[in-house]
Amino acid sequence: MPAGDAAAGDGATPPQSSGHRAWVRLCHWTIVAGFLALAFTGVMILAVHPRLYWGEVGNDLVPALIEFPLSGNSRPADYGPATLFADVPGAPVTATRDYEHDYFFNENGWGRSLHFLAAWVLVATGLAYLLIGASTGHLWRDLLPRLRELSPSALWRDFRNHLKPQGDDSGGGPPYGLLQKLSYSVVVFVALPLMLLTGLTMAPAVTAGYPLLLDLFGGYQSARTIHFFCFVALVLFLLAHVAMVVATGFRRQIRAMTLGN
Repeated sequence: MPAGDAAAGDGATPPQSSGHRAWVRLCHWTIVAGFLALAFTGVMILAVHPRLYWGEVGNDLVPALIEFPLSGNSRPADYGPATLFADVPGAPVTATRDYEHDYFFNENGWGRSLHFLAAWVLVATGLAYLLIGASTGHLWRDLLPRLRELSPSALWRDFRNHLKPQGDDSGGGPPYGLLQKLSYSVVVFVALPLMLLTGLTMAPAVTAGYPLLLDLFGGYQSARTIHFFCFVALVLFLLAHVAMVVATGFRRQIRAMTLGN
């Protein structure tokens, strides 16, 4: 949610910031808490099986798209000889682990429960933000870039302005620069909805009622992989977001997003 520098133009003095409204500040910090809980528990869940696949099926005996050395569970080669369950075409394959389970990471039922709870906190807060933002005009006025702004020259000018040393005259709150508007719009309208839909797709109880989700994302494992890359994109956004807050005056920006202007 917004907590960045003022709009960057073509060298003119940026307009005076209008500050963050109380409902924006409340939604911002609730989303921060929810996202941090999701990030921590998500890494714990990934450590149980730190491999990503594409398609419907994924296990230690299936070639992985990506492998992460997150825990002792990341040892797919340490298995006994693979054997068939039955002597029929297409029978499933099984094998015995040659190493002990990583019990610390595998006993994380609490992590899954907290992940699910934090997700609904994030969804509820996000919906409230969208509804209030739409009714007050905040979305259209402050976040969504206008078509006339999306020219290559305007994008390049705003990019160059972001590379310049940031002064202490950037207030908290809107108006925002073009790159800020684009990044916030992608997060609010693309990354977070994809996170929600792919998260629901990984729940068999949901896909039993809505199998269209599996067709949409290409299977449980594809949804899990897309979910992970959306998470990576959001973490990169968070790092850039915090870097801009620090560059434009950390204490003032935090005060503006906590107490208002």
